[in-house]
Amino acid sequence: VQLVESGGGLVQAGGSLRLSCAVSGFAFDRYTVAWFRQAPGDVREGVSCISSDGTSLYSTSVKGRFTISIDNAKNTVYLQMNSLKPEDTAVYYCAAASWITGSLHYGEYDYWGQGTQVTVSS
Repeated sequence: VQLVESGGGLVQAGGSLRLSCAVSGFAFDRYTVAWFRQAPGDVREGVSCISSDGTSLYSTSVKGRFTISIDNAKNTVYLQMNSLKPEDTAVYYCAAASWITGSLHYGEYDYWGQGTQVTVSS
């Protein structure tokens, strides 16, 4: 299983970015794909997840600003990030679980990407 993130970068506060997570080698009928983030000195925080049954979940810190979606034809999960704030600055990781989980706890996920840096300037 391989997860490859892309789309990070530098953006001004109030701007937008779209992250992509390309998933390969993952052939489970039931799954959850999530986005996490980790700033220097902070714990890894669950941001959002989407499951094969169509359900999605957001952390309170991003709800209403971020949108997670999945393109099954491209095996890609997206995270559209709008109204970005300096506190959104972090390395963003994509993760996958081979079951449907309604959790944003990192322990629920078996597979991880390498991360992509998002920096929001004030």
